[in-house]
Amino acid sequence: MKKRKKNLAVLVSGGGSNMASILESIDRGEINGEVKVVISSNAAAYALTRAKERNIPAYVCALCDFESRDARDREILRLLQAYEADYVLLAGYLGIVSPFILEAYPYRLINIHPALLPKFGGKGFHGIHVHEAVLAAQEKESGATVHYVDNGIDRGAIIAQGRVPVLENDTPASLQARVLEEVEHKLFPQVVGWLCDDKVRVENGKVIVDGHDAAR
Repeated sequence: MKKRKKNLAVLVSGGGSNMASILESIDRGEINGEVKVVISSNAAAYALTRAKERNIPAYVCALCDFESRDARDREILRLLQAYEADYVLLAGYLGIVSPFILEAYPYRLINIHPALLPKFGGKGFHGIHVHEAVLAAQEKESGATVHYVDNGIDRGAIIAQGRVPVLENDTPASLQARVLEEVEHKLFPQVVGWLCDDKVRVENGKVIVDGHDAAR
């Protein structure tokens, strides 16, 4: 018997290319889910345009429009519940998720980070700054990590990672582009597909995918 499609909510702040890769994977029948709502912390995010082009309900929850972060995140939670989200996907979302959202969606908030965690994660490690740090450290490889969101920054249990070599002539921009295109746009949809097929679970703090420890 075919399983019910999972309801997906996507939190964004920028261009939404990772969201687009997930939508394209859904179009190809690779994900048993549907993006029900897109929520942006930035009114100018191109991800909102991508959502509207597909007639996906899209909302702006910018801090400047609320009296506090708590009030803003209460509105985000209201939207997630209104659209009955099974999973909340952070696709370039530049914000810290409030504890009450984590409590409402335990092991159902998923983030993608453009580095091989636990390296180059935490406060300040976002966007181009991650790739600048990788090059400054003279790393031989980089990549991206899909992980559960917890009450730390980039510290949640790792579901999967993908890797690319750091090339001798790399700049932060070229490394960022390669990680995005060769890893993020493939890895995030793959993991979302696993989640929607109920292939991922956590046992004693370990992530298990189809009976095996999650890929690192």
